[in-house]
Amino acid sequence: MTKTQIQVPEELFRELRAFAKQREWSLAETFRRGAELLLQVYPEQPAPEATPWTPPTSSKVGWKGLGASNLRAVSFVDYDPRPV
Repeated sequence: MTKTQIQVPEELFRELRAFAKQREWSLAETFRRGAELLLQVYPEQPAPEATPWTPPTSSKVGWKGLGASNLRAVSFVDYDPRPV
């Protein structure tokens, strides 16, 4: 068995402690049973096959009708060189 330390919100801790006390379980037993239940409810699912992502090419980005050089020039039209 592995010993570990976890952090839970105060309200959840109080509820779990009361839950364990009602059933005469230790907190460790309560957490173990909760973990086992999670594994039953959420069975392992195969990972979806990943398709490699590629960034869009430059012909698919920017403003229609503007090439890369025109787009750069337009981006500086309202540029204010004064420091803020």
